[in-house]
Amino acid sequence: MARPLLPVLTLLFALPAGAMLWQGADLSRLFSTVAVAAPADLLDGCGDVPEAVALAEELRDRALRIERYMAALDTKKAEIAEAEASLRDHLGNVRAQKGRTNADRDGATQAVRTDIDRLIALYDQMKPAEAAAILTNLPADFAAEILMRVQPEAGARIIAAVDPRQAALLTAQMGARSVRTP
Repeated sequence: MARPLLPVLTLLFALPAGAMLWQGADLSRLFSTVAVAAPADLLDGCGDVPEAVALAEELRDRALRIERYMAALDTKKAEIAEAEASLRDHLGNVRAQKGRTNADRDGATQAVRTDIDRLIALYDQMKPAEAAAILTNLPADFAAEILMRVQPEAGARIIAAVDPRQAALLTAQMGARSVRTP
């Protein structure tokens, strides 16, 4: 008589769970009531059937494991949310740092351009012979850069005042710079 009772009990427990799954209901509610219910409540009238007792204990153990798993998932979700918030804060800080760095670099670049413009204006105002004397003592690439940036008329007068060998070298440097810079 104990053998036919096991399939009946299985159906008794499986059919409501299957119906809830079919309807899309939340099974955690079902498991939480099973875990809270005492085995005696589950086994009203079936306490003398060892298979029913074993099944009830197995279901209770599974419900407890599911509850622990759900609690662990909730903990992991909270940890992930905290990590996401931390990453968002860090990303905001990095973006702000990048903005400050770009602003600093742009300011420094602008300061260098201003200094170069001042230097070029100075050479534009100098007499060609004086500018030629100074440029011949500078490194050839730096002197060529200055000559490339001064007014064309002033540059021509300065090159005319430079020693012909030095003028050829400066002209070659200017040509090489023009080829390197698109």
